Amino acid sequence: MSEDPFDEIEQMLAAMFGPQVAADAVSALRASGIDPAQLTQMTGMGDLSRLTPAQLGGLQAQMQQLFAGAGGGEVNWTMGQDLALRTARGDGDPVITAADAEQTRNALAVADLWLDAATDFMPAPGPREAWSRSQWVERTMPVWKDVCAPVAQAATSALADALEHQISRLPESDGAAAQMGALGKVMRSMAGTAFGLQLGQAIGELGRQAVAATDVGLPLTREPGTALVPTNVTAFATDLEADAEQVRLFLAVREAAAARLYAHVPWLRSQLLAAVESYARGIVIDVDAVEQAVAQVDPNDPEAIRRALESGMFAPQETRTQKEALEHLETLLALVEGWVEVVAARALAPHLPLAVALREMVRRRRVQGGPAEQVFARLIGLEFRPRRVREAARLWERLGAELGDAERDAFWRHPDVVPTAAELANPDDFLTMRRAAQDMDAEMDADLASLLDGTLGYADGARDADVDGAGDDDEGGSRSEGE
Repeated sequence: MSEDPFDEIEQMLAAMFGPQVAADAVSALRASGIDPAQLTQMTGMGDLSRLTPAQLGGLQAQMQQLFAGAGGGEVNWTMGQDLALRTARGDGDPVITAADAEQTRNALAVADLWLDAATDFMPAPGPREAWSRSQWVERTMPVWKDVCAPVAQAATSALADALEHQISRLPESDGAAAQMGALGKVMRSMAGTAFGLQLGQAIGELGRQAVAATDVGLPLTREPGTALVPTNVTAFATDLEADAEQVRLFLAVREAAAARLYAHVPWLRSQLLAAVESYARGIVIDVDAVEQAVAQVDPNDPEAIRRALESGMFAPQETRTQKEALEHLETLLALVEGWVEVVAARALAPHLPLAVALREMVRRRRVQGGPAEQVFARLIGLEFRPRRVREAARLWERLGAELGDAERDAFWRHPDVVPTAAELANPDDFLTMRRAAQDMDAEMDADLASLLDGTLGYADGARDADVDGAGDDDEGGSRSEGE
């Protein structure tokens, strides 16, 4: 068997497209950042010398289907999900046992009972489930596709253009046009494959750490419900050196609280995902940087290739639209996280001695940069680290203390009512500012009404007095004339 896995791939491509096309394709494949070991494992390629003609033909068909899955420069989601699953299982993915499922359902049921005393939002509909790491990947992948698709398509197209540009510089030969056409299709497929693999690697890493369905702040499932990942919950408790049962209940309350919020605030999910999409669609790919990275990387050094792909060659150019979308997204995520913190803390206080300590540990984990931030920073330059979670938590605490749970939660009833970024910057003055704004609106409404009925500018009762006075003058004038 060859020491270089790319040799195996080149032999396969040579059988499909010819030796010259295969050599050029492998050169570009190296530059695309694909790990050859992962690729050969996915396709099932081993020592080609040991394969029968029938097996070789089957592998050729598989390779063609593999690269065709990212035709037109689109992301190869199939390969991405396959790598995500294998990455998530990398250090073990125990099957969910009946005991795991029962413990998780009980924890989520208890969480809903405790939350009834902390919020007027009813429990989220849908099942209470225990997921393996693989199930977390499979259940959340559709939403990851929605979130990542806009920038993934732009980045894939830029990488494909850069690879094709390199191909166009190759010396012409007999049949060059046909070779270039075939190779161009391969390049676009490889670009989609490269980005699909990057996406899958990142989501797989997240699947090894995520403890729940709403662990990243976003609602990562399309259907309502609550779920925990028992393997990751146990690992989380071990890292904190905390009691596993208390950690499970703590995380169950947070998951159930977030699920209630998304279930009963129908506009929230769409606004969050729309903000992510708006930000992603505004990304401008630096094509020159892509070409420079592809041209300068040593194709014989896979690690250098990988570093180049992750060094910012897909870095966004922040436009005004992007900044506005990012501010809106950060504000909503901070408000969600702050609300979940406050409601969970109230629900847990009478029952869980470790609740306060666990809350601070989760905060530190978020500040240091959790798995969600790493995923989005790598893929689309977007960091999901809400900067004002403490301010948001303080705001929700004050609203609950001064107005009660029902009035606090009523601020979620409409996107025009929820606190803004400017208000979140001054949480202690929120109610004062809102009441002042309401008083000003009421005054403007009264002035408008006065303008419409002709009383604007008159003090209370002044118009009536003037009207009465005018009547007396008329009567007086009449009497004078009569006299």
